[in-house]
Amino acid sequence: MSAPLLQLSDLRVSYGGIEAVKGIDLVVHPGELVTLIGANGAGKTSTLSAITNTLAQARVEGQVLYQGEPLARVPSFALVKRGLAMVPEGRGVFTRMTIKENLLMGAHSRSDHDGIGKDLEQWLEIFPRLSERLHQLAGTLSGGEQQMLAMARALMSRPRLLLLDEPSMGLAPIMVRRIFDVVRQVSAQGVTILLVEQNALQALEAADRAYVMESGLLTMSGKAADRLHDPGVRRAYLGES
Repeated sequence: MSAPLLQLSDLRVSYGGIEAVKGIDLVVHPGELVTLIGANGAGKTSTLSAITNTLAQARVEGQVLYQGEPLARVPSFALVKRGLAMVPEGRGVFTRMTIKENLLMGAHSRSDHDGIGKDLEQWLEIFPRLSERLHQLAGTLSGGEQQMLAMARALMSRPRLLLLDEPSMGLAPIMVRRIFDVVRQVSAQGVTILLVEQNALQALEAADRAYVMESGLLTMSGKAADRLHDPGVRRAYLGES
């Protein structure tokens, strides 16, 4: 297997005297779709925020390597140029800008105008709902449509690694299925993905490998299909007795 694109070693995140992430090791290889599942408060979002250096009020220890280089001193705004993009929980679209303007903002660090145009066509084909509403204000979209826009905007930066934080949160079941269909399509385009999710069933069905997080610790890892059929995972996350 190739060298990891992302590697976390003994990662710890503390808020005052509370340790939210308790020394975890995690790897993502190029081309993989890896999911990190766990209940609310397990430490999943803190893990992503530690990777992207967006934890101003927390103490982060351990090592985060991206393409073999440490990220500890890299400001969050510089990560996009290095090929690392994140879709945060809550989407964060620019509500007073159109869909097209949001998408072009995703490519603000690029200067290859022809490439930007081709990528715009590519992602609008994968996100047809956005294509139909290209000049509509982002704030008028439904929650699911805003999630699609946030994903497409991040993809316009041509990331090598895409971090997705709870993309299904707050969405109706039919839209959740659509979002995960899109996640699979994006993965099939060769984009490496680290997916953080509470919806264990959908995440495990989509992913190649999985990590299970409980109270700041990784308690299981391995092939996603194996975790999907693990009795402990099914009891804890799929509601089976």
